[in-house]
Amino acid sequence: MQLSETGVLTVEAAQNEFSSELIFLNTATMGLPPRRTLEAIRAALDVWASGGASAVAYDDEVARARANYAQLVGVDATLVAQGSQVSVFAGLIAASLPDHAEVLTSSGDFTSVVFPFHVQARRGVRVLEVPLEELAGAVTAETTLVAVSAVQSADGRVADLEALTQACAATGTRIMLDTTQAAGWLPVDAARFAYTVCHGYKWLLAPRGTAFLTVQRDLMDGIAPHTAGWYAGADRWNSIYGAPLRLSSDARRFDVSPAWLSWVGTDASLALLCEVGRDALHEHSVGLANRFRAGVGLAPSNSAIVSMLADDQVPELMRAARIVGVTRAGRLRLSFHVSTSAGDVDTAIEALSGHVRL
Repeated sequence: MQLSETGVLTVEAAQNEFSSELIFLNTATMGLPPRRTLEAIRAALDVWASGGASAVAYDDEVARARANYAQLVGVDATLVAQGSQVSVFAGLIAASLPDHAEVLTSSGDFTSVVFPFHVQARRGVRVLEVPLEELAGAVTAETTLVAVSAVQSADGRVADLEALTQACAATGTRIMLDTTQAAGWLPVDAARFAYTVCHGYKWLLAPRGTAFLTVQRDLMDGIAPHTAGWYAGADRWNSIYGAPLRLSSDARRFDVSPAWLSWVGTDASLALLCEVGRDALHEHSVGLANRFRAGVGLAPSNSAIVSMLADDQVPELMRAARIVGVTRAGRLRLSFHVSTSAGDVDTAIEALSGHVRL
């Protein structure tokens, strides 16, 4: 294992874990699995097929994944709940709002962030949308909650979290931050926010079906764990039958029964990201995004996602160069992560220069 001088895995060494034959610039849609993740899942499949799988044993992968995610976002593991979908966790928070609450969101944010709050309209909950750049300025004393993505899925814009937290502190407004497009490349201090939610299958390089919730400790009792089952129990293997209610005292009360094989993969992927470290991941990802931006004549940015208008030749140019990206909101979206090399970026520059613009 190649280590840096600080004792963590270097980005260059981590890149040896990826074997895509394509120029993969699409992590914002679906992350590439590291080799260790594939090996862990294959081994788990073999054990399952042999009849030797143990339901209790899978708790180890879930616990390690929880701890590593907590490390990535800067909170104690007791403040982290695990589940399968962001919208489920957002729904718990939405259901905890008082009647007639006012929720402020960003125009065009991902629907898993905002739909759960619109559903509460029957209780008089009002959802207001403003442009991302105006979000902090739109917070008032009437704003109960701000629900927003740290990084916008459609175009990679990064929310001004410093301005937002200051505005909300002045009004006593809570924030639910979706870090699905951020955690894994953007250093996020989840402890600063009332709630954060995150799915693992993008920048965390995990299989689909694993997600995380963080809750500030003094806010836990204000959320009813509507989805509670046996895995939310204080002693989960002694809470699989019957009453009375006996939930965990920490954020595990919001756990749902894990999709075991997905958590095997998530455990392995998060271990890799923690070995590299979030500062190195940030420097690498944004650095390569800006290398691409400079190469095609775009201004630098603070995001690992590049969104641009593309001419009609771009789809064929990308196919010829074996570049994988995606169109979102009518624009070409490319994303750069630990699996991306400088050579990948230079290939993309050569293929797309002169064919993209802001």
